[in-house]
Amino acid sequence: MTPRVVFPNKVLPYLLVAPQLAITLIFFYWPAGQALYQSMLKEDPFGLKSKFVWFDNFAKVLSQPAYVNSIKVTVVFSVATAAVAMGVALLLAVMAEKVVRSKGFYRTLMIWPYAVAPAIAGMLFLFMFNPSIGSVAVLLRRLGLHWDPVLDGTDAMILLVVAASWKQISYNFLFFVAGLQAIPKSLIEAAAIDGAGETKRFWTIVFPLLAPTTFFLLVINTTYAFFDTFGIVHAVTGGGPGKATETLVYKVYNDGFVNLLLGSSAAQSVILMVIVIALTAIQFRYVERKVHYG
Repeated sequence: MTPRVVFPNKVLPYLLVAPQLAITLIFFYWPAGQALYQSMLKEDPFGLKSKFVWFDNFAKVLSQPAYVNSIKVTVVFSVATAAVAMGVALLLAVMAEKVVRSKGFYRTLMIWPYAVAPAIAGMLFLFMFNPSIGSVAVLLRRLGLHWDPVLDGTDAMILLVVAASWKQISYNFLFFVAGLQAIPKSLIEAAAIDGAGETKRFWTIVFPLLAPTTFFLLVINTTYAFFDTFGIVHAVTGGGPGKATETLVYKVYNDGFVNLLLGSSAAQSVILMVIVIALTAIQFRYVERKVHYG
């Protein structure tokens, strides 16, 4: 039986958790409470006058076609970004495990892009896919493909997904590599002796054992697509063309800081927070049931 650890000083445990509690209260609960309070106010752009309107801002926001469009754009963008980032990262992790020489060097090269700031990553792809001078755009035109993310909403969304996925692939790659290293080699060798091919070994042994890692990355990538891609959207498309790439987090910024609709922007931030919390809860409630921790 494991002996129970007892702190001789009763105050010490509270002192140890006090910094984390203070950070959580100051940087999460207090801003969340302020946003909830401001979402129920009707304010002028300069904040000189305010009126308590209860849930009128929420009703107004949810009735706007532009906000419904932002929800649709965010769903498409989030699903595509998570699928591409996780799929490519898993493929690269599996291929990196097959490298015999300089394996550490290749892994380091794959991790480097994660250190790039979102805005810088967005500008990088903006230049590469620029319809006039971009090297990739020129190559696409030579292949006979029409490419114009400035005027075509579909092209703009593709560019945004590619840029956001590229930024997240390194993070996913790191965890998939760790997950692959934790899989006992004896299981794969036994399956190979039994005549199972490489593809069958992956889908019947490797991928099921990566379920905990995949579930964790699914939650992280969903949160990333909803919140952390603001810099990429702002740098690459600015929500255009014609609101085709205006995600929920970018609409919060656009209405609050550009159009100075403070109450509406606060209401949108509260709705966005509720959506992400609900999605995370659904993932833990239903998706995690299929995850095997063993």
